[in-house]
Amino acid sequence: MEGTEVPNGVRVLGTNYKLDPIKAAWDNGAIIRWLDFNDTWLAAEWGHPSDNLGGILAACDYMSQNFPEKEITVKEILYSMIKAHEIQGVLALENSFNRVGLDHVLLVKIASVAVISVILGLTKDQTIDALSQAFVDGQSLRTYRHAPNAGPRKSWAAGDATSRAMQLVWLTKKGQIGYPSAISAPTWGFKDVLFKGNELILNQEFDSYVMENVLFKISFPAEFHAQTAVEAAVKLHKKLDGKFDEIEKIKIITHESAIRIISKEGALNNPADRDHCLQYMTAIGLLKGDLIAEDYEDDIASNPLIDQLRDKMEVEENKTFSEDYLDPDKRSIANSLQIFFKDGTSTDVEEVHYPIGHKNRRSEGIPILINKFKKNLKIQFSDKRVSEVMKLFEDDEKLLSLPVKEFVDLFIPETN
Repeated sequence: MEGTEVPNGVRVLGTNYKLDPIKAAWDNGAIIRWLDFNDTWLAAEWGHPSDNLGGILAACDYMSQNFPEKEITVKEILYSMIKAHEIQGVLALENSFNRVGLDHVLLVKIASVAVISVILGLTKDQTIDALSQAFVDGQSLRTYRHAPNAGPRKSWAAGDATSRAMQLVWLTKKGQIGYPSAISAPTWGFKDVLFKGNELILNQEFDSYVMENVLFKISFPAEFHAQTAVEAAVKLHKKLDGKFDEIEKIKIITHESAIRIISKEGALNNPADRDHCLQYMTAIGLLKGDLIAEDYEDDIASNPLIDQLRDKMEVEENKTFSEDYLDPDKRSIANSLQIFFKDGTSTDVEEVHYPIGHKNRRSEGIPILINKFKKNLKIQFSDKRVSEVMKLFEDDEKLLSLPVKEFVDLFIPETN
């Protein structure tokens, strides 16, 4: 509500808002997620583990401000992120919620409940109770990520999930009981009602596997299954030299998940529809040699060349690409692109197996990731503040020991 301020409330990044932890988790979660430009995890289930940061940051800021004797530091944020990444990511390895129509933010709710419970001081038994509440909840449907219903809810769904997690933890902290067979109860449990009777599979211990192998969105604000397609398109842009009218067809070879999630023909209704369309993102890469968030807006999408190129695209699955996508030793997200011209000639096949944010390209990607961070800071803050933040992130010891209250101070607008 306009004008609302909570004493000692949790701050919302980039604003002067001070809100209760539940609402602040929603707002920070939505801000972190909004442009689909953070990190990704791809397995039997998909998702963005950094979605949990909205709730983690809210819980840590609340504790740091109101209970300074607890000495909640940035180290607590980072450790909580590792745990949340691991819970969400390991559950995603073998359990495909998308195949029963459920959205991956279910895993955000579960992971956020687990780590927020620890931050707020719940016992082990209370944490189990809170987790049972997460499974008892009705879960979000994936329909808002797919045609004909693709829409902006997919950008705030994670903020909603991590905020709901915060609420469930608080309810448990205040005395709400848990439900011991929330998952397994015949007829009425999660497994029978929402997971078609399938067992939840955990085939490896929790450690730090997911954080070490997570995919960073560095180059393009694009759904991750299209990242390598856009990279291939950008490379071919330089060779096209504007000869778009001479194109006969464009062949995209990809993996099964990309076809199932983001291959779309026909009209695209809004920016959320476009940023989950393999053909649209590829067309922008071919036309511009780049892809930025503004390319999903109506004024750019009105360019008739985009749909002309989409109409010439043929999308096929490469079985090896699909197998390598699920291979734990590879986890590739491969796409290849080839353009055929009306005169019978064609470009070479441009094939990219790993996006720049993949673990296999860390040495190439991390410097670009740091530059992205600095560039985005400059949108909101003075050069002096940006320099202060960048120096802090170069000093591990100082960063890890910094109270969260002081850390969040750095991301609040400066006063004149």
